[in-house]
This record gives sequence, structure tokens and C-alpha cells, in this order.
Amino acid sequence: MSWGTELWDQFDNLEKHTQWGIDILEKYIKFVKERTEIELSYAKQLRNLSKKYQPKKNSKEEEEYKYTSCKAFLSTLNEMNDYAGQHEVISENMTSQIMVELARYVQELKQERKSNFHDGRKAQQHIETCWKQLESSKRRFERDCKEADRAQQYFEKMDADINVTKADVEKARQQAQLRHQMAEDSKADYSSILQKFNREQREYYHSHIPHIFQKIQEMEERRVVRIGESMKTYAELDRQVIPIIGKCLDGIVKAAESIDQKSDSQLVIEAYKSGFEPPGDIEFEDYAQPMKRTVSDNSLSNSREGKPELKFGGKSKGKLWPFIKKNKLSLKLGAAPEDFSNLPPEQRRKKLQQKVHELNKEIQKEMDQRDAITKMKDVYLKNPQMGDPASLDHKLAEATQTIEKLRLETQKFEAWLAEVEGRLPARSEQTRRQSGMYDGQMPTTVTNCAQDRESPDGSYTEEQSQESEVKVLATDFDDEFDDEEPLPAIGTCKALYTFEGQNEGTISVMEGETLCVIEEDKGDGWTRIRRNEDEEGYVPTSYVEVYLDKNAKGAKTYI
Repeated sequence: MSWGTELWDQFDNLEKHTQWGIDILEKYIKFVKERTEIELSYAKQLRNLSKKYQPKKNSKEEEEYKYTSCKAFLSTLNEMNDYAGQHEVISENMTSQIMVELARYVQELKQERKSNFHDGRKAQQHIETCWKQLESSKRRFERDCKEADRAQQYFEKMDADINVTKADVEKARQQAQLRHQMAEDSKADYSSILQKFNREQREYYHSHIPHIFQKIQEMEERRVVRIGESMKTYAELDRQVIPIIGKCLDGIVKAAESIDQKSDSQLVIEAYKSGFEPPGDIEFEDYAQPMKRTVSDNSLSNSREGKPELKFGGKSKGKLWPFIKKNKLSLKLGAAPEDFSNLPPEQRRKKLQQKVHELNKEIQKEMDQRDAITKMKDVYLKNPQMGDPASLDHKLAEATQTIEKLRLETQKFEAWLAEVEGRLPARSEQTRRQSGMYDGQMPTTVTNCAQDRESPDGSYTEEQSQESEVKVLATDFDDEFDDEEPLPAIGTCKALYTFEGQNEGTISVMEGETLCVIEEDKGDGWTRIRRNEDEEGYVPTSYVEVYLDKNAKGAKTYI
């Protein structure tokens, strides 16, 4: 099966067919190009999707990823990022191994096709030229033969006419002979050219054209094979990444299987455990006798030790119950105390531990930098041409000073941490021992209200129904708190910093101002003070320096 023998007369159709083959190849290249663009776009969208749902650094969302379900989701996001990378690999490999190679092959194919058909046209033009020569010699031979016949007839006519002179007859005879000679010459020339044409034609149809068409056939078959190989490569490039994509999917499955609901439940406990113990039982209140009730110092009532008995003879003006739930939002909008005293004991301990850990890391980082500067200084001392050792003294001093500041800061937080860790067990013991009573009678709603009392930041919450009871209590007994006697001063304090008391129950103080202390810090980070007989409230303990009277629980200082 050869195009040279089977398609010897289909030169133009073969030219069209080979051009169509190149168009098909370019069409396939365009298809692969669009596929690579789709893969890149898909990979980009997957990466953007993974990035969109990644937790933001130093945010609350990042803290949520300590749960196993969130960790599994984070692993899924990371695996999807790797999954997207495999689609980028597909795009890159298809570009380099298919598109680039085929584009180069198409250029070579076009050059080869042009050369082959150029040879074919050249052979075709040659045979056409030979044919034209043959036709020309044939027409000349035909013309000479006709002229010879006419000359012979004229001679015979002249020879038969008795009235024609002998000279005219001789002239006609010579003319006839000349025409016959010319006819013979044309015949010989025609015969020679015909033989040459037949030889050229045989070579054209049996040698030149088959050879050229055979090369065109081989070129076309190579094109067909090449596009088939490209299709195989197309599939193989996809198949190569399947194991890695499978590993990505296996990673997602493994992450899903690592979810531990019990561990997540324990993390919820660690995140929100306050460290308080539940309140004790409430005793039956016999209105025929003075009311008695059991209170727990570690309960949510957070009753203060040594507080005067509760009376209902005066108006509170928001001072006896300054930190109920309605203040929770407003206090949270303010700056949190540095020692996290606004948090429950357990949460405060965790925050302090975290802060100490962060400070230790910063100290280690600064020490590494200082060691690096020290080594560099030693190098400069040994090789003065590399630099001036004195130029590093300033940086070394700065590093040392920074380390010292961080150590002082760490000691401060470690002291607070030791205080919290030492206080929690003690308060637990006190809870088991204490069973305080309020003198005087109080409705049940007052009992619930006492349990609703919160720390100054409003961190401790109870049921909404109890909050309603607090509001009812404040309304019912407003008139009775007007005549309450002021609390006695137990010491004095000096304001270390200016504090703007914008929340209800707080009081503003100026730096250096001296005030009376009427209630010391009970572990919630707030101290109750009085400026004059009518102006009192709470200030952060860290903002004042407290001097207690000797007869009031001994001298103690809070800074």
C-alpha cells in the first residue's frame, strides 16, 4: 500500500490532506493549552479557597483550632492545597511535554511538507515542459508533412502541363524535394522528442512521483503516530499524579478519623472552667426567726469576707451592687487588667501561664540575638579589618536591657501566677469550712440576687431569670438604701496612674491622688475606695498603692 502507486494522480488532494493533518495537530495543541489553563485556574481557585478558610494569625479563630474537629478541618485545607499543587503539576507537564514539543514538531512538519511538495511541483513542471516540447515537435512534423504533400502535388501539376516551361517544372520539383526533406527532419525530431518524453514520463510516474509521495506518506504517518503518542502522554500525566492525589485524600480521611469527641469535650472544660465550686444548699427560711442561709465564698455570689451585714435602710445608688449583668458589656469594652484579674481563677491561671510562656520565648530569642552579637564582636576583635567592635556595643547594651525588662516582666507575671495557684486550693478549703449567715430577713429573691453578683468585668453569668430578680430587687429596695450608714475606712491608697471610671460602679482618680480604702481586693482585681462621704466606687487594684490600717488585717500593699 503506497501512495505513490495508488494515488499517483492525486497530487492536489494529497496536498489538501496533509494541510488538514497539520490543522488537526494545531487544533490538538490548542485543546491541550486550554486544558492547562483550566488546571491552573482550578488550582488557583482551590488555593484561594484553602487560604480563605485558614485561621487568621493572632485571632480568636486561631485559638479555636485546638479542637480535633478544627484540626481535622485545617488538615483538610492543607491537603486541598497540596491537591491544588498536583493540578499545577499537570498543567506544567502538559505544557512542557505536549504543547512545546508538538509546537516544535508542527514547525518541522510544515518545513518537511513544503520541501516534499516543492519537489513534486518541480517534477510536475518538468514533465509538463517535456509534454509541451512533444506537442510542439508533433505540430511542426504535421505542418511539414502537409507542406510536402502540397509541394508534391504542385510539382506533379506543373510537370503534366505542356504550357509550363522546363525551368518552372524544375523549380517545382526542387521545392517538393525541399519540403519532403523538411518533413523527414521534423519526423526524426518528433520521434526523438517522443522517445525522450516517454522516458521522462515513465520516470515521473514510476520513480519521481512514487518517491515523493512515499516521503509525504511517511511524513503523514509520523504525524498520526505523534498525535497518538501525545494523547498517551496526556493520559499518563494525569495518571502520574493520581497516587499523590490519593495520598491527599487519604490524609483527609486520616484527619477525619483523628477527630476525638471526648478530647474536644475536655478542651471545652479547660477553656471555660472557672475554678469556682458550686454554691452550697440554701436553708429553709423561717420568717418567724432571723433568716439563715449557707453561702460559699467560691460560689458565683463571690461574697466578700468581713463585709458589713446587709441592711435595707438606705439607698444603694449603684454602689452596693455595682457589677450586675447590665454592666457586663460596658466593662468588657474597656481595657482588660494586665494581671487578668477580670477572669475566673482557672481562666486567669491559664492566661498567666500562657503569658509567662510567651515572655520566656521572647527572652530566649533576645538571648540568641545577644549571643550572635557577642560572637560577631569577638570576630571583629580578632579581625579588625572586618569591622569595628565598638560599633556593636550599643546593640549589645540594647539587647541586654531588653532581656532585663523581659525578665522583670516575667517575674511580675510569675508572681501573679504563684498567687493564683496558691490561692485556688486555699479558697476551696475555705468553701468547705464557711457557712456564713446574713442577719435580718431577706426574701428569696435577695438570695438569688446574691448569687448573681459578678466580678467588675461581668465575666460570671447566670440565668436570665436571676438577672430579672436583681432588677426587681433594686427597684423594691431603692428607698430603703437611702439611709444606710457608709462603710468605715480600713486604710488609705495613693493613685499610681490616672483612671477614667466610665463604667457604672467605678470612680475616676488622678495620678498621685490620696483616697480612703473601704473594701480591699478580694481576688477579683478591684478595690473599693471613697473620695468623700458621697463619692465612692471601684478602681483596678493595679492602679493604686494600698496602705491598710494595722488593725485591719495587717499592712498589705497592692501594686
